[in-house]
Amino acid sequence: MDVNFCKNLKEIRRERDLTQKEIAKKLGVVESCYANWEQGRTEPSIAMLRKLCEIFSVSLDELINGE
Repeated sequence: MDVNFCKNLKEIRRERDLTQKEIAKKLGVVESCYANWEQGRTEPSIAMLRKLCEIFSVSLDELINGE
């Protein structure tokens, strides 16, 4: 897993003042699934990456590579 992605995912979520549980609910996954993405244990699917971009209102490039 890309360390920058994990860091960006966590930072963007915190900037939006959302919990892991809230994001997981919006995505329709269990909280531990989302937490694993932030911790670099697993990677989200392309479909989940799209949903994350929608939820956070960011581009895929910003989500993966940062600002």
